[in-house]
Amino acid sequence: MPQTKQTYNAVYTDGSYGKITLGEMINKGGASGKIYLVEGKPDKVVKIFHNTEKSASNRQKLQAMMLNKPNFQPVEVNGKEFIQLAWPEALLDDEKGFCVGYMMPLINMDEAVSLDHLMQKAIRQKLGLSEKYAYRIFAAYNVASMVTALHKCGHYIIDLKPSNLSVYKENMLVAIVDCDGFSIKGEKTRYPAEFVSEEYIYPEGMELSCAEMGEEQDLFALAVIIFRLLNNGIHPFSGAPKDPSQPMLTIQERIADYHYAYGLWPDKYQYPHPYSIHEYFNKETLELFERAFSKGCQRPTAYEWQEHLWKLMHGLKQCKNNPNHVYFTSKGCGLCSIKDKFAKDLQVIQKQKTDPEKIRGIEVSRLSTEKVQEEKKQKQLFNTKMQRIFYGFCVFYLLFFAFLNKMLMPFSQDLQEIGLGIQALVATVILSGIHYGFKKYDFIFKALRSTILRDMLQVYALIWLLITIVLVNDLPQDLFTLAP
Repeated sequence: MPQTKQTYNAVYTDGSYGKITLGEMINKGGASGKIYLVEGKPDKVVKIFHNTEKSASNRQKLQAMMLNKPNFQPVEVNGKEFIQLAWPEALLDDEKGFCVGYMMPLINMDEAVSLDHLMQKAIRQKLGLSEKYAYRIFAAYNVASMVTALHKCGHYIIDLKPSNLSVYKENMLVAIVDCDGFSIKGEKTRYPAEFVSEEYIYPEGMELSCAEMGEEQDLFALAVIIFRLLNNGIHPFSGAPKDPSQPMLTIQERIADYHYAYGLWPDKYQYPHPYSIHEYFNKETLELFERAFSKGCQRPTAYEWQEHLWKLMHGLKQCKNNPNHVYFTSKGCGLCSIKDKFAKDLQVIQKQKTDPEKIRGIEVSRLSTEKVQEEKKQKQLFNTKMQRIFYGFCVFYLLFFAFLNKMLMPFSQDLQEIGLGIQALVATVILSGIHYGFKKYDFIFKALRSTILRDMLQVYALIWLLITIVLVNDLPQDLFTLAP
């Protein structure tokens, strides 16, 4: 007996109904559902959720999406239409009335590749993608345009990263699927996103859940993607650590500490990647990245990036040495410069007739699975050791200042002769030293990265220093209520 094909009720934006029949499954999908073709509708696909436990919330979110659709129309090139946003067009109900999925435009993924693949030369060559640098600028502009359209509707992508974006191979137009995973603005409420990925989480959002994230998350992730597209795949928070003896921080840990090495000021943790071309960007581009990645700055909006990238595309200078290269300023072609630098570095290595000891700053001998696991274990042991040392330091710190007045009491007469002015100056120096020490060693003791903890410890020291000055100088204690 032939298997009966599954049929569902489709509820469209205008409230009309229809029947659709599933065709071939073309993608098992991710955590949320599977993708099927639709019989009789070659330009449509449906996503069927894995279960119906969230039927009510899924329905509400999808309805909000259908009623608040971004104004981002398909692009027609040489008579062929390119869908860029797989936005829901109809809800799908089963015979019991449960919302089981939705119908959306078909994005032919056979004609597209992950945006990740556009950033690495070796992968571009393997997939036959164009080497034209201007295409990467256009892809960045296209991403910014799509994010702008979504933000105008109050929607946020949240899990915005290159692997969740695709580009059509023939024209570099960007396409986004799985839009039901976005943070969606409804008429009376917001339907949160469920996922976010490390290396793209903005520093201030490290302790937030996906439901609490909004526009700032998108703006940070968008700036990271643009930086990588313009800078040959280099992440803005990657680089060469200045002190190899210190524990290696992950990209997300570097983001949390604002270790951006490509800005106006040097970073204390790392140098820029040796093959970065950021110095060849124009001033306005560098300023936008500075705002996006430096602490305390207002990040550029998606529309600002869209406008800026449009200007870049229309002001490019053609490289005379390589038809695939373009550049921005009178400094010349950064791509050619880095290519020459790489060739010279390669010659040095060949002359030395030795195998490279390191790849991107990591020793070759440390790249095996066993070594990586061992280093991870050693790092955990080191962090545990530093944590215990810090706890011991805190105990000593608290006791030292609590008993400081008793330790100095035998010298009270000498201290009184010195005078209150000198004592206050010494106390100020001590507090400044504490502040400097906390900032200097927060690299090792992660607990010191907490502003609240640092402030509490410094206020504690200040209070006991005041108490000590009062008691040692036998000042009228009715003026101060700090002393016990």
